[in-house]
Amino acid sequence: MLAARGIIVSHESVRQWALKFGQDFANQIRRRLPYAGDKWHLDEVAIKIAGKKHWLWRAVDQDGIVLDILVQSRRDKRAAKRLLRKLLKKHLRAPRVLITDKLRSYGAAKSEVMPSVEHRKHKGLNNRAENSHQPTRRRERQMKRFKSAGQAQRFLSAHDGINNLFHLRRDHVPADQYRAARTQAFQTWSEITAQPLWHSLRESSPSCAYRLDHSHTS
Repeated sequence: MLAARGIIVSHESVRQWALKFGQDFANQIRRRLPYAGDKWHLDEVAIKIAGKKHWLWRAVDQDGIVLDILVQSRRDKRAAKRLLRKLLKKHLRAPRVLITDKLRSYGAAKSEVMPSVEHRKHKGLNNRAENSHQPTRRRERQMKRFKSAGQAQRFLSAHDGINNLFHLRRDHVPADQYRAARTQAFQTWSEITAQPLWHSLRESSPSCAYRLDHSHTS
């Protein structure tokens, strides 16, 4: 969008904007979206960071909305407990059903953190969580892998939160409803991002902001 207006912005500027505003945008989106569903799907996937294997733990609800992610170096009971506690702290309630694959760490952690919740363990039932890893894999390739566990945690926390706004599931609704939902999503995005990013652009590059403002109004 900036290049189309004759404005050249370096990758570093975009990276700094993402660090400064990304998580705040994701938090605002989370407050505007409906409450998470009562069926949680949990899954973990291996990622390479600086030549070492790490595990990306992710939780989604029955609609595919990402509830939270956690990058950890282990794939054991302690790591699963940390994810469950993070989810409870963030969403302030336990799910009705917890769905995972057959990794024993989930069952051991669930029995301590949320013992009364129904737990279903079956790989075929957990496609919802496994499919949610695909956007991460695409971004990982584009970024030529993550540089550190902290960088991966910060980026993915914001990326998945923002991606929830545009998770419209086109194959589940008629075309007119999909277009209306997409229009509403972009309207919400414009409301959230317009002011803070605009002020930062004015502070960092007043001439750039002036040209963008002039091209937009004309």
